[in-house]
Amino acid sequence: MRVAICEYGAGNVRSVALALQRAGAELVDDVDGADLAVLPGVGSARTAMAGLQSRGFDVALQARVAAGKPVLGICLGLQLALEASDEDGGVEGLGLLPGRAERIRDGRVPRMGWAVVEPLGEAFYFAHSYAAVTPCATAWAEGAVAEVRAPAFVGCQFHPEKSGAAGARYLDRVLAEVACLSPA
Repeated sequence: MRVAICEYGAGNVRSVALALQRAGAELVDDVDGADLAVLPGVGSARTAMAGLQSRGFDVALQARVAAGKPVLGICLGLQLALEASDEDGGVEGLGLLPGRAERIRDGRVPRMGWAVVEPLGEAFYFAHSYAAVTPCATAWAEGAVAEVRAPAFVGCQFHPEKSGAAGARYLDRVLAEVACLSPA
């Protein structure tokens, strides 16, 4: 499985790369030609979008999804895939799926720590102050969207690369799903 990580200055690229390699992925630089492109993310939406745009990853990811090629968004990567984010006074997203990232209003902010994701039934590690509001939500933790799915896109608000065995199983499932989509 050839996986390209969009390296635009996000802080979790190294840990995401190591987790994907442990899952058996071959890391490549070709975002267009890879079996899966990964949009990681830690930090602010405005800075991240500027990094994506300056490296051309915004256009490459939009083209991938339009062509039906899989993309995985992790944490801020999921939020950037939405149409917009309220962070930093409002930031236009990639528009890979409908919805927006809104500031968490209830509970602790930032939301950091372990939480069980339903219906996955396992605990994952979260670190975020904004959460997705989208009709594409497929899993939740403590009332917040934890996973989204749309054609050619899957995103998780949690950090599988920091979630131990549960995170490794999650990445294994995503890679297996992509392998089923790839031509033999």
